[in-house]
Amino acid sequence: MSLRSNTWSARGSINALLVAGGIAAVFPLLWMLAVSFMAPGEASHFPPPLLPRQPTLANYRSLFADAGIGRYFLNSLLLAAGATLLSLAFNVGAGYAFAKLHFRGREKLFRMLLGALVIPGQVAMLPLFLMLKQMGLVNSFVGVLIPSAASIFSIFLVRQYALTIPDALLEAARLDGAGELRIFRSIVLPLLGPILVTLALFSFLGSWNDFMWPLIVLTDKDLYTLPVALASLSSEHVQDNEMMMAGSVLTIVPVLLVFLGLQRYYLQGLTMGSVK
Repeated sequence: MSLRSNTWSARGSINALLVAGGIAAVFPLLWMLAVSFMAPGEASHFPPPLLPRQPTLANYRSLFADAGIGRYFLNSLLLAAGATLLSLAFNVGAGYAFAKLHFRGREKLFRMLLGALVIPGQVAMLPLFLMLKQMGLVNSFVGVLIPSAASIFSIFLVRQYALTIPDALLEAARLDGAGELRIFRSIVLPLLGPILVTLALFSFLGSWNDFMWPLIVLTDKDLYTLPVALASLSSEHVQDNEMMMAGSVLTIVPVLLVFLGLQRYYLQGLTMGSVK
């Protein structure tokens, strides 16, 4: 009896810690949402209020009417969608090739790519920027999208998942006369469904939240993405905490909804790819 009570006590303690950790993680986001509905200057009081006295949409109206946040939102949406499509087009094919196609130097090339993972992405920003400058792609959406076309981690992720596809299935299709492109389109892509969603989610979130590279490449204010535009607005409205919180909500809510809607496929893609 004491053993059972100790077990229940341990479970209760663990659940209590998990609930406390969850509250600690979610509380700043909930307070940010509450502040976005506060009147100007209300969040600066001491102690800071947890809820707005009289909720208002004035901060959101100001962002769209005066700060032109709608343009930056559409810029971010366009770039995130483009980066996702480019990532799927290039990384899925490369990952499948490294997993199932046999060509000379495949393993050596893949090991070289894995070794490049330890190099920070910031190291390549300067030479990549100089290359784009020579091609006349600075201050353009194309210049922002080019680094999204290929990612070593994405290739590795797709390869690990593609290794779970039975070789016998592909060989049977080849014996039936199917070409490699037909096999890839009709057999491989449907089987890669969960990892495709996972990769798309990674690419969309990475592009949407990217700040450094768009800041370096884009000089025209009309081309700014949402994170860059908010950083620019923060210097002009440094005391307007409520407006900045409203801008942060606009940045977080879309990606949060995308993640919650696709989290089942996202987790399935990660776990199935890691089993191999």
